[in-house]
Amino acid sequence: MGAVTGQGLLDLIRERFGPRWTTFAILTLLVANGVVTISEFAGVATAMELFGVSKYLSVPLAATAVWVLVVRGSYHRVEGIFLLLTVAFFAYPISAVLAKPDWPAVSRGLVIPTFRMESSYLLMAVALVGTTISPYMQLFVQSSVVEKGITVREYGSTRLDVVVGALFAMAIAAAIIVCTAATLFVAGVNIETAADAARALEPIAGSFAAALFALGLLGASLLAAGVLPLATSFSITEAFGFEKGVSFSWEDAPIFYSLFTLLVAGGAAVTLIPGIPLIQLLVFVYVINGVLLPVLLVFVVRLAGDRELLGEHRNGPLYNAIAWATVLGVGALALVMVVTTVLLPLFGIHLT
Repeated sequence: MGAVTGQGLLDLIRERFGPRWTTFAILTLLVANGVVTISEFAGVATAMELFGVSKYLSVPLAATAVWVLVVRGSYHRVEGIFLLLTVAFFAYPISAVLAKPDWPAVSRGLVIPTFRMESSYLLMAVALVGTTISPYMQLFVQSSVVEKGITVREYGSTRLDVVVGALFAMAIAAAIIVCTAATLFVAGVNIETAADAARALEPIAGSFAAALFALGLLGASLLAAGVLPLATSFSITEAFGFEKGVSFSWEDAPIFYSLFTLLVAGGAAVTLIPGIPLIQLLVFVYVINGVLLPVLLVFVVRLAGDRELLGEHRNGPLYNAIAWATVLGVGALALVMVVTTVLLPLFGIHLT
């Protein structure tokens, strides 16, 4: 949509669905992306606590660094540093092999899904969906294509970049699941702290597991802490017709930079609340993401199949069927989770 129309997602929603639906979409995205920004600074705090650094020092420094890089510096130059830190996640596939999991069970789990009507299971399932099909990524990919000036001529390489990135991310995610199942689950470890999560890397890193985990989490969190509020600010200001983009100065795009600053400062501030449980906060944030996700996906799928808007580049019948099945599946999962964890307990009914 970005390459064909040269417009961001919210801009297209405003054109095709009108101001009321645009306002609804903006409020949904502000809530979803606002809470995920909180989670990124929670990730920074969690990672740095493994190095013995208080969140009251690490979070303000991280927020200031992200703000300066985007507003005053060259974000793309430092992006490489953040990406380099995430190379630590390559340790998961190796650790998964060294942990000697039950490979027949892994194979069965890969092709035969399981489902349990348990509150905790449903909560984690929605959180997993919320962090995998994250709403802000729908904004970021399209807004970055628009800001870079990518057209249909370059669309092939851009699409390949997105597909390869998605497949790579899913491969690492699968390795993390196998790795934690073969180490933490068999040992009966409940993840309450970052140190608990880091133990999954002990087969490869040993005593350095915590440091390796912290580096990967720090890089991923810092990268998203810059990308997420940036994409949100870009899309919202575009929807209202304001100047947007890092190529403009603060004087030329004050609304864009003010919204970016508000998201960064707000996310950091919530993380600094005394006594807030960081791991539980991360799960809670992505549960909210998973619940709000179907709202955004409905707009995306309808626009992607719009003949008048995209012409020959619109989604065909197969893509539309897959897309709508995804929307319905995600929506049904979120609905079941809300019913079982919120509504039923009101009547004294609790699922194990």
